[in-house]
Amino acid sequence: MQRPTPLLEALQSGPLLCDGAMGTQLMALGLAPGACGMLWNLERPEAVQSIHQAYRTAGCRLITTNSFGGSRTALALHGAAERVVEFNRAAAELAQAAAGPDGWVLGDVGPFGGFLEPLGEMTPEELEGIFSEQIAALASGGADAILIETMVDPAEVAVALNAAAQVVPDLPRIVTFAFQGTTPGTFRTLMGTSPELAVESAREAGAQIVGANCGTGLGFDDYLALARQLVAAADGMPVILQPNAGAPRMDGDCCHYDATPAEFAAALAELRAAGVRIVGGCCGTTPDHLAAAAGD
Repeated sequence: MQRPTPLLEALQSGPLLCDGAMGTQLMALGLAPGACGMLWNLERPEAVQSIHQAYRTAGCRLITTNSFGGSRTALALHGAAERVVEFNRAAAELAQAAAGPDGWVLGDVGPFGGFLEPLGEMTPEELEGIFSEQIAALASGGADAILIETMVDPAEVAVALNAAAQVVPDLPRIVTFAFQGTTPGTFRTLMGTSPELAVESAREAGAQIVGANCGTGLGFDDYLALARQLVAAADGMPVILQPNAGAPRMDGDCCHYDATPAEFAAALAELRAAGVRIVGGCCGTTPDHLAAAAGD
């Protein structure tokens, strides 16, 4: 397959649109809550690819692999620790088939699910091996870049970035942190990391694109304020932001996101105007939300 223009080069020509939520889309197709969504990469690949294709048809040129929980430690919770390579390779192959010759596949790497020493028992050396295994499998399936997402700890980010640099040095390295609002206009990760420190630490560790996704309890005004802080801190490095479909609303044990596609598109337009180079969606977003943003 003919490869697209390198991602970092393409960003010099203008903003790009990334896709949206995967987990809620899988559940809409029948995945049981708490079940291993990555299993569908092998058992129901047509369902996974249909989601990728819906986002691609909506206008998204960045397609994210169904591999958020694809590390050995995360898969161990589902009794699938030994299936890292086949799950992640299949995830990248399915995304690549939908992305086509003028799209890019982001190999999705989520948190490993614990804490590094001294808060936890995981050593940086052990964790680097865990990340390296997943990243190598994503690259073997055709990932065009590595997306290290929903992070809260700069130390874990540094380990993941080092693994990516060692395993796939030619692939762009993207990092997104998950922030929550502490006071109006002030944002921190669960580990207390500010946007400025998040950007600085990720840059020093080798990130080439940095930003945020999946903010806890944030509305669109919050995402805009966060975006401005990230863009200022990034000082020319491309910024990515993937907001949820508005602030969450709890109905019993269920979490709902009520933003309409038009409201979501308007929010992403403001993020672009603030200097964000890659916009997309996280929790609660659908192909309809991204299609509205593509047409904005």
